[in-house]
Amino acid sequence: MATTVPQKITTFLMFEGAAEEAMTFYVSLFEDSEILDITRYGAGEAGPEGSVWHASFSLAGQRFMCIDSHVSHGFGFTPSMSLFVQCGTEEEIDRLHTALSDGGETLMPPDSYGFSAKFAWVNDRFGVSWQLNLAE
Repeated sequence: MATTVPQKITTFLMFEGAAEEAMTFYVSLFEDSEILDITRYGAGEAGPEGSVWHASFSLAGQRFMCIDSHVSHGFGFTPSMSLFVQCGTEEEIDRLHTALSDGGETLMPPDSYGFSAKFAWVNDRFGVSWQLNLAE
């Protein structure tokens, strides 16, 4: 009988007010994805009432966590840490590039750069960086 081992390392994303919007958007893009749980700030707590104190979600079966920080930080997301997506078809990479770059920024437009059939790198509208790859 096989046992399920919990994911040992989980990507943790810190937003400043857009955690739920980002989770909902990401879950809409990938099959086998869902918001697993959300705990919200209540009245009189450290963060704005109703904002995300802690949440977890899965994308294509991979678990992530996120928060809405109630503290404004002098830093945000950077492309030096990105989510790498192995796409199965050209249609998938094109769809993801279009969705993720909407309101964001394309760092490398979809093209063949010699290391894969097609590759794109984008920062989405929340500042999270995504590398989209279609293998040869």
